[in-house]
Amino acid sequence: MSKPSVLFVCVHNAGRSQMAAGWLRHLAGDAVEVRSAGSAPGKTINPAAVEAMAEVGIDITGQTPKKLEWETAESSDVIITMGCGDACPVFPGKRYEDWKLEDPAGKGVEAVRPIRDEIRTRIEKLLADLVPAP
Repeated sequence: MSKPSVLFVCVHNAGRSQMAAGWLRHLAGDAVEVRSAGSAPGKTINPAAVEAMAEVGIDITGQTPKKLEWETAESSDVIITMGCGDACPVFPGKRYEDWKLEDPAGKGVEAVRPIRDEIRTRIEKLLADLVPAP
């Protein structure tokens, strides 16, 4: 069986989706293919998101916001949306989750920490479902 692929989508692909992808890469290792994209990608990753993730030992500085491509969504097993609204494509047979999370845009690291921690909790549940313990 091939490893599952998860696509995280938010508007700018600069905060929530990047933190989610960082958590999943960190917690799943190579057991899951991790992707992220935005419906209207920003120019850079949110610096407060980078700082908040660095506090827990996860470096997302090498990531860049990417445009959501039809093919990427179509080839993903699980699509997690975070406020991208109607811009997110829908494919029959895909598993979708819409995570209601506060947008970290324009917020300082103190405000981003609780968002980061909520994302971790959700990632842990997702990972337990995708890759059951042996």
